[in-house]
Amino acid sequence: MNLLNATEGKEYIVERIETDDEELDAFLFSLGCYSGEPITVVAKRRGGMTVSIKDGRYNIDNQLGEAIIVK
Repeated sequence: MNLLNATEGKEYIVERIETDDEELDAFLFSLGCYSGEPITVVAKRRGGMTVSIKDGRYNIDNQLGEAIIVK
């Protein structure tokens, strides 16, 4: 399941990142978003969502949310 299908307020564990873009992988890694890390969808909006990773909150678009696979 990807973050687009995630429920607001529930904590998930990042299973993997599905993207062919190495820059995007590096960006997500710099945020602390990598396999095994907890992630929470704080709020969903039409064009994206706010997620909580470690001690930070970040706005990501739907394309990025689709690339983050959680369990």
